[in-house]
Amino acid sequence: MEIKKGKKVSIIGAGNVGATVAYSLAMKGVCHEVILRDRNPDISMGKALDMSQAANAARTHTVVKVAHEASEIADSDIVVITAGSPRKPGMSRDDLLMINAEITKEVVQDVKKYAPDSIIIMVSNPLDVMTYVALKESGFPKERVVGMAGILDSARMAHFIYEKIGYGAGQIRASVMGGHGDTMVPLPKFSTVAGVPLSDILNKEEIAEVVERTRHGGAEIVGYLKTGSAYYAPAKATAIMVEAILKDTKQIHPCAVYLDGHYGHSDVVSGVPVALGANGVEKLFEMTLNEEQTKQFAHSVESVREMINVLKEKNFFD
Repeated sequence: MEIKKGKKVSIIGAGNVGATVAYSLAMKGVCHEVILRDRNPDISMGKALDMSQAANAARTHTVVKVAHEASEIADSDIVVITAGSPRKPGMSRDDLLMINAEITKEVVQDVKKYAPDSIIIMVSNPLDVMTYVALKESGFPKERVVGMAGILDSARMAHFIYEKIGYGAGQIRASVMGGHGDTMVPLPKFSTVAGVPLSDILNKEEIAEVVERTRHGGAEIVGYLKTGSAYYAPAKATAIMVEAILKDTKQIHPCAVYLDGHYGHSDVVSGVPVALGANGVEKLFEMTLNEEQTKQFAHSVESVREMINVLKEKNFFD
């Protein structure tokens, strides 16, 4: 009798975000095996052992292991890439561009070689550009390379709405699209509290305050932490994507994906609502935007394209 292969998720980069993704998956028993790969194998070994013991405490079947060689990510269903230089106070996502592009290129070459049938979830910043780099370097179909951003940004907006109104925790659904960063496009029109439109609860000025705080949500946390950036919410957002893909739920989430004529833009990556399932991006949805939102989205896309062009000018993709 043939034993059915369990689901395997490899996480490249076992820092705060990567390790917390692994922990989230292990606690829910989302997959049979989580593989951590990091340039510091001893710390990875310690974290993997700790998490495997936690999984036993939680009575889940997930085992967390360490990949000492790139070949050990073979047969991964999903590869989550968090590897990269962290964003530090005063550092824009643009500052990270060349450093993390080189790191992403190196990691993706291993994924292409050892896990050619996997789905890549990019988490490294600048998120949209790194997703573009991963797509181009892997040669994977665009449906199998997706960036984590919109779920995180929507969660931040939902929390800021809660802080503003003081009720409805867990019932707030906020929508965000566009690039992950200061040019993101929050969509109050598609945001609700227990089904009630946000515009019926907050006035324009209050919504504008929520939108502005959402745009700088990551920087606000960096300012408090001083020596690091957010990781609990980014990791949970990533784990939600992993679960949707492994369980083939077809759930709709805002994610960073390759646009090929969608919303009037091509050869660029930006955050839009998509259905996630076993094949990665199962469907991309084009929402009806008003004139101002269309303008904001175009601006957001252009900011990503400018960074892609910087890489092209440096012959990065040659």
